[in-house]
Amino acid sequence: MDIRHHPDDGLLLARASGQLPTGTRLVLASHLELCPLCRERARTLDALGGILLDELEPVPMADDALARTWTAIDALESAPAETVRVSAPPPLPPGARWPRALAHCSATPWRWIGPGMRWSRVSVPEAPEANVFLLRIAAGKYLPQHTHKGLELTQVLHGRFHDGRALFGPGDFDAADGEIHHQPVVQDGSECICLASLDGRLRFDSAIARVLGSLVGM
Repeated sequence: MDIRHHPDDGLLLARASGQLPTGTRLVLASHLELCPLCRERARTLDALGGILLDELEPVPMADDALARTWTAIDALESAPAETVRVSAPPPLPPGARWPRALAHCSATPWRWIGPGMRWSRVSVPEAPEANVFLLRIAAGKYLPQHTHKGLELTQVLHGRFHDGRALFGPGDFDAADGEIHHQPVVQDGSECICLASLDGRLRFDSAIARVLGSLVGM
């Protein structure tokens, strides 16, 4: 797999320090599964974070800190286990793989949102508010032109698209914010399937696209 587009160090550092929202973390984890280069970068930043933590000045703990910790653990052990129902992912074409990071998540069947365009909502049990979804767009079709209110992360699972900045293929990762104004166009030869998370909303140029986007949480 020829992966050419990767997350920047800022995202990997935020991951190492546990500061990423759940949806962002899951899309990033899906990229790390496929990219040996980024896994090595992540390990280096994790080690750096541990060194920095060791160098922090110790802070005194409250006298009852240990007792409160044991009480919290006892409460977790006595609580009834919740049954999390995980639905099968929507069918993917040969060569595309459901990310292991989403193994505990559920996804809806493919739903029509426009000619040659379908989507699937991904539900995250530990963060129901996370805005994570799959997009499946036919060859030659495109997502309407837009910018972003917040951060949009995209991981390509299958196929290729070009958004005027670069060509993105299987395994590639993209982060786009309010400074990016683009129109992803799926290349000829194959449909394109992407996993995406949104922190905020897409800001479509077209009024019709804005209405459709609001209906599916984009």
